[in-house]
Order: sequence, then structure tokens, then C-alpha cells
Amino acid sequence: MSAEQGTRTATAHHVVILGAGYAGMAAAIQLAARTGRHGAVRVTVVNAQERFTERLRLHMTATGQQLAEFAIPEMLAGTGARFMRGWVTAVDADARTVRIDDVRLLRYDTLVYALGGTADTSAVPGVEDHAYTLNSAQDAELLADRLVRLGSGTVVVGGSGLTGVESAAEIAERHPQLNVVLLGRQEPAAAMNPRVKAYVGAALDRLGVTVRSGVEVAKVLPDTVELAGGELVAADAVLWTSGTRVSPLAAAAGLVVDERGRIVTDAALRSVSHPEVYAVGDAAAIRQGYGVMHGTCQGGMPTGVHAALSIDRVLKGKQPKAFRFGYYHTPVSLGRGDAVVQFTHPDDSPRRICLTGRAAVRYKETVTASPWPTYGRMKKMPASGAFWPRGGRFTRA
Repeated sequence: MSAEQGTRTATAHHVVILGAGYAGMAAAIQLAARTGRHGAVRVTVVNAQERFTERLRLHMTATGQQLAEFAIPEMLAGTGARFMRGWVTAVDADARTVRIDDVRLLRYDTLVYALGGTADTSAVPGVEDHAYTLNSAQDAELLADRLVRLGSGTVVVGGSGLTGVESAAEIAERHPQLNVVLLGRQEPAAAMNPRVKAYVGAALDRLGVTVRSGVEVAKVLPDTVELAGGELVAADAVLWTSGTRVSPLAAAAGLVVDERGRIVTDAALRSVSHPEVYAVGDAAAIRQGYGVMHGTCQGGMPTGVHAALSIDRVLKGKQPKAFRFGYYHTPVSLGRGDAVVQFTHPDDSPRRICLTGRAAVRYKETVTASPWPTYGRMKKMPASGAFWPRGGRFTRA
């Protein structure tokens, strides 16, 4: 590195992005594409592993299906963004520092906090010790190995939300010799319109999934799930999909958080207590006209893009714009050959319009395909515009 380059690096505005999931990668690539090449801005992405996790497809990984693997450094190649592998162990929002693996200290001028949510394994006794999760590809692979070794027996999926439904259907289809039991407080697809709800129920029945709604898991034991009331359900393996939690690091850093530990943001996605910190994806409590957004890839990637645009505007001496987002659809796979797509109002309430069967499969595979092509287009975007992922739309900065 020349002396001139070293001076430019030392004085460059340093943006640190914590987390390289859908939202974090969108922020990193969008920001680096706009600012990273001219040297005035440095972008560093911190993540615990080099492998990019396609969370939308982890239920496939959990049944032994081989998916393409993407390395985060390769995805960032050509953008100018730097990758740092390590666990974020502390954030000091007042000193503007991040501690990595308890040994390295990273200073920032602007922080993008994108540490996503994970399955909540603390709310029910025994889940942490005896249940599998879909928190990472490695976790999903552990379950896949267990299912292969089982041969026969009972797999209990705890949680009847969409992740639980997709996982139960996938396991039942790929391992028809297993007895799959889906447990949850609500019926599967309870928030969808009656036609979709009935279709999901019929698909699970066709696949041989035993659905028990209106129940609550009280404890998970090595080979049993205990329900509230004392009933025992035999389980050779338990997959836990009920509820999510976020990292406690934001609260510990002194950032204002909501009751779930998510960073409370202003309209531009900045922390209300520390405006040099932007929060995106599952880590953020982002209020829209219809309420606070819930964590999905559908909303996560746009938050990452908007944070990048906001940072770019601030660095140019402009005011950031307010973030506006409305939901559009809820795609749900029911094995490899079946699916439903519930189209929604912007507040995520269901419309009457839906797709089922092969048409839904084609639609879902298109909209939940690997984000790699989307990120590739972000790298090549014109300087005057920004790619808005998953919607095929462009917005101006």
C-alpha cells in the first residue's frame, strides 16, 4: 500500500456492518457499490462464518437436500467491501467500537446492526438441550443426519407457524417412513384466508403429517415432549420452530430497544438513541403506518438497501428519506411438488387472491431463489439509482 493509499484509508469514513444475512449483505453490497470504490468510505462486514446462510431454504437442508453454497468473501468480491470473520461479543455505542471474539477491537463511524434473530430455545425447558433448530446450515445438517439415522420413529415439529409447516411437510415427503407430528397453539396457516388454510391442512394430511393445534409444549425431554397438562408425546427427534429471539448485544450497548430487544429506529432506520447506528432486518423495530414490521426476508432486504441509501445521502450532506414498506405475499412450500402463495395487503393481512399447486411452486421458486443474482445486479447498478430487491422496482436516492 502506498503512503497516499494509507492516508486515504486512515481518514476514510468507516462503516461497519454486523451480520451478513439477507439484510446485512444487501446493505453491504449496495453501499459498497455506491461509495466503496473511490476511497472516501470503507465498508467492513463482520460475520461469524464465511458461508452465506440461505435461511429460506434451511428446511430443505434439514432433509438432506444439497444446495449451492456461497462464500461471503466471494459475494463481496469486486465491491471494495472487506470481510472480517468473527463473533461480535460486545458493542460500545458511545465509544463507537465493536469487540470481535473478545480480543479484537473495531472502530466505526457508522454502524449497520444486522444481527438477525434465532429460534427461541430459552422459553421452554429442555429445548436448548434436546431439540434441533434451523438457526444455521450446520444446525440443519445435524438434523438431516439424525433423520437419516432414524430409519423409523417419530419426529415432532414444535411450532405451527410457517417455518414449522414447511419443515413438517419437507420431512414427511423426504422421509415417508417417519411419523411427523406438528404441534402448535394455532392451526397451520391460521392467519391466511380460508381457502389457503384449508389447502395447507389438506396438503399436510396428504403427506401424513399429524397436526395437533391448540396445544402448548411445557418441556422437551430426551425422547419425549411434555404438553401443558402433563400429556407425553413420544419423540425420537424434535425440531423447534416456535418463536424467535434477538441478540442481547444491542440492549447491553445502551441502544434503545423494544420489549423483544430489537433496536427502535426512526423513519430513516437510525437508532432513536444513537443516530450513527442503523438497524435492519430482524434486529430492528421499524414502525410503519400499520404497525411494527415483523422479520422476513421480504422486508429484510429492502431495509438493508434503504440503510445503505440513507448512509450515502448523509455522507453527501443530504437528509435521509423515510423508509416505506408494504407486504405483498406469503409463499409457503409444502414439499417439493406443492405450495401455496397468499397475496396480502400492505399490512400483511390476507387478500382473497392466492396461488396453489404447481403454479405456486413456480412462483415461490422464483421469488425465493438464491439472492446471488440480485446481489450481482446491485454491484452493477447505476450510480444514480438503487436496486430494490424482490420487487423488481427501482428507487432514486
